[in-house]
Amino acid sequence: MTLTDIILLAIGLAMDCFSVAFVQGIRTQGMHFTMPAVIVWMIVAFGVFQGAMPLIGYFAGEVAESLISRYAGWVALFLLGGIGIKMIYDGLSEQQATKPLTAWQVVLLSIATAIDAAVSGILFVPIPQILLNAMLIIAITSSLFTLIGYTIGHFIGRLPINAEIVGGGILILIGVKICFF
Repeated sequence: MTLTDIILLAIGLAMDCFSVAFVQGIRTQGMHFTMPAVIVWMIVAFGVFQGAMPLIGYFAGEVAESLISRYAGWVALFLLGGIGIKMIYDGLSEQQATKPLTAWQVVLLSIATAIDAAVSGILFVPIPQILLNAMLIIAITSSLFTLIGYTIGHFIGRLPINAEIVGGGILILIGVKICFF
């Protein structure tokens, strides 16, 4: 596995982080651009979870690969779908104020978006000498894509839409993508 392969893997794994952060950027429509604590927490949590999960996959090896890959999509769908449904419910409720994600929700999103990173750890079983470098590249890439996703979502988010409903729908679609495609 070359450095290019690792970077492409990291970008692929970071796309879910980008999408979730994009949704959070959309949720800030009409607000002055700032870096709220929840986004900083997402940048750190997504990077840590994405970077650490390949180690779990590496140690699980071939024994757990079939179990992890068999249920990973369903776990991601359950977590992302649940948060997405809650966002849609909040968007349809009379209280239209956008509430930031809680720390618990950020952790759940971090786990849901990093399940595929755990499965990718199996790729490093035959080449353990590059695992730590790959984990670092994956963590940095995921953090960077989270920041970029939030920033783009914030500026594109100034559209005449209910961001809670759109964001919830996007999270549900990400869960469906992970589970079925």
